[in-house]
This record gives sequence, structure tokens and C-alpha cells, in this order.
Amino acid sequence: MLLDLNNSHINRLAQTAEFGIERESLRVTSEGKLAQTTHPFVGDPHIDRDFCENQVEIIGDVFFSPDEVNHQLGQFLDEINAELIKNNELLWVFSNPPKFGSENEIPIAQFYDKQRGKSEYRNYLAEKYGKTKMLFSGIHINFSFTESLLHTAFEESGAAVYTDFKNDFYLRLAKRLTQFAWLTVFLTAASPVADASLGIKNGLYSSIRCSQQGYWNDFTPVLDYSDLKSYIRSIARYIVNGDLKAASELYYPVRLKPRGANNLETLFQNGVNHLELRVLDVNPLTPTGVFTEDIRFMHLLLLYLSSLPDFDFDEEKQIKAIADVKAAAVFDNIKIKQRAKETLEEIKCFTTQYLPDFQPVVNYQINKLTKGNSYAEIVSREFSEAYMTKGLALAKAYQRGERDV
Repeated sequence: MLLDLNNSHINRLAQTAEFGIERESLRVTSEGKLAQTTHPFVGDPHIDRDFCENQVEIIGDVFFSPDEVNHQLGQFLDEINAELIKNNELLWVFSNPPKFGSENEIPIAQFYDKQRGKSEYRNYLAEKYGKTKMLFSGIHINFSFTESLLHTAFEESGAAVYTDFKNDFYLRLAKRLTQFAWLTVFLTAASPVADASLGIKNGLYSSIRCSQQGYWNDFTPVLDYSDLKSYIRSIARYIVNGDLKAASELYYPVRLKPRGANNLETLFQNGVNHLELRVLDVNPLTPTGVFTEDIRFMHLLLLYLSSLPDFDFDEEKQIKAIADVKAAAVFDNIKIKQRAKETLEEIKCFTTQYLPDFQPVVNYQINKLTKGNSYAEIVSREFSEAYMTKGLALAKAYQRGERDV
């Protein structure tokens, strides 16, 4: 057990956490084609590019409330839309790309001078994985517990060094979150529909980007979670062996992130600052692409996982965890749905015992198990016919500021 929630002081502190959001979206023309204009926010620390020049990445600040996180995300979207409308452009509302003719329509993001290496890295990714795969857009949730909570837990633990305790705490939590990433995919999948130009038949997957067709390395990484140094070495080994160009090429459901530059050197020097959960789709059913209720559930899920005992996350379990994520992305997977039902019931019992104020959070997720209530089912029902036409209409409505569409 990482957190003793029977301890009233720890329990109270654990109900506050720090959240940050990153959202990727494609810029398209009013006709739904991939925009060919240059990125209009060069130099903005909050609005950058991801792989391609027409893929906007919003990098939000850290807040203590999911409501504040989503509010700021909405403000950034308003700012972006106000600029895009000048060129008669829109933000695409799906994780899956719009109709496109060829990879020539996917311009690699251009960086210059000291940042030139970013473009060279993207050229490498394009050669290795193809540009099309890089069009998938998603939501990343960054999460950390407060320093007040961690210091209190450290004092209760009897550990000798706080930084070692904190690193081990997040390593153990990352193991469990990776093991349960399939549940997040099942509950937040919202990309079952795509244009025929993507070459993937509709109705096969609830989340194409998290499925076996999606955003994965060409091997299944096996990491060493025994301590931070071992974890870093296990990633570095893939780089040395030529399997990865950099740590950022590790397409994994959960990442351990440092404060400062996101690289292994900084992680080693500064230690773990937060976890990054990378498996959420951009949800077209809400203007920001993510429901606040789902961010709240990620907090509850991590509290639940922190109550579980430590375990050996060996190679077999890690391979199964990744296979489970891909299985959870299969549309209408009966076995996964039953497993989700059982897991949510366990989380509900945990919530009733330790965190009664979180009952609406888990009930919101349980409601998705009713036939027709999952995001993927709703999106499939509403957008399977006329994906491009309806997608453009929704993008225009969101750009006009219409929130209840």
C-alpha cells in the first residue's frame, strides 16, 4: 500500500492533486482537407506543433482542479479558433484524421537554428513509421500528488531519503497504472469512425489510435521498475541498441516525467515529478476534447491503485498489459466489458469505504457500461454516416462557441 487512507490526514491530503493537460488536434480547411499553411503560433509556449506542421499541440498549465484544467483548455481553444478563422481553417474534432489523398499532404513540422534537430527527428519518425500514423491525435493527462501529501507519506513510511521515496512511489504507481491502462482506454475510447482514406474499416475498434493499428513501437518494450536508475537504463538500452532514437519514441501508455526538459538525463538528475497518461482519445462529444468527469476519474483510479500492494511487474505482465490496452480498443469486446464492470465494482467498494465524496465519479463511469452509453457507441451512432460532413459541421459549431451540440 502506497497511501494509508485510513490515516485521516493522508486521506484529506490525497483528495487534492495536480493536473495538467496536453491536447493534439489537426488544422483543416473549411472543406476538411489538411491545412497546408504554416503553424500560426510560433514561439507560443502553450500552443506548439506535434509531428506535423498542421497538428496543433496545446500544453496547459498545472492546476489543483480538473475544472480549472478544462477551463484553461477551453480558453486556449478559443484563442486558436480566433486565429484559424482568419484563414478559414478549423480544428478537427476527432482523434482520427480527416480525408486525405496522400502523405504529401502531411508536412513535417519545421524547426530552425538550435531547434533544427526536432525536424530531423520527425523526418526519422516519418521514415520509420510513415506519416499517416503520426496524424492520430490524443489527450495526455499529467498527474502528480501534492508535495504536502508525499512528505506526510514519507514521514509515515520510515524511509531514509525523501527523493528516493518519491521516485519509488511514482515507479510503483506507474507499474499499476500501466497494468490498468486498458480500463482507461475502455472508458474513454471515442474514435471508432474514420474516413476511408485511413484504410481501416469502421466498427472494428473503439479507439483506432490505441488499437493494434495505432500508435505503437514495432516491438513491446520491457522496462525495469526496480528503481529509477534501473528504469532509465532499461529505456537507454533500447536507444543504444538502435530500437529507439530517443526516449520520446517510447510509445507507451504511461511515462514517468521530470520537472524540466523531458529527457533521460533530466529524469536522472531531477527525479520523477509526475506521471503522464497517454491513452485518451480526443472526444468529439465535448468542445475541449475531454470531459472533466474523466479527469476526476483518473485521480480516483490512482488513489485506488495506491491502495494495492506492490507486485513484480515482470516481462510477462508487461507484455500482457500492452496486449490488454489493444484488446480494450476493440469495439464491443464482451470480455473486456465484463472485466471493466468487475473492476469498477471493486473501485466503487473502495470509494465507499475511503472516499465517499468520489461516489459520483465512479457512478459516472459505471453508467457507460449500459448498452449505448459508451463514448465509442455514441460516436459510432452519430458519425458512422457522413463522417466528414458531420465532423466539419461540429468543428464549425465549436468554433462559433456553441457548447451544447
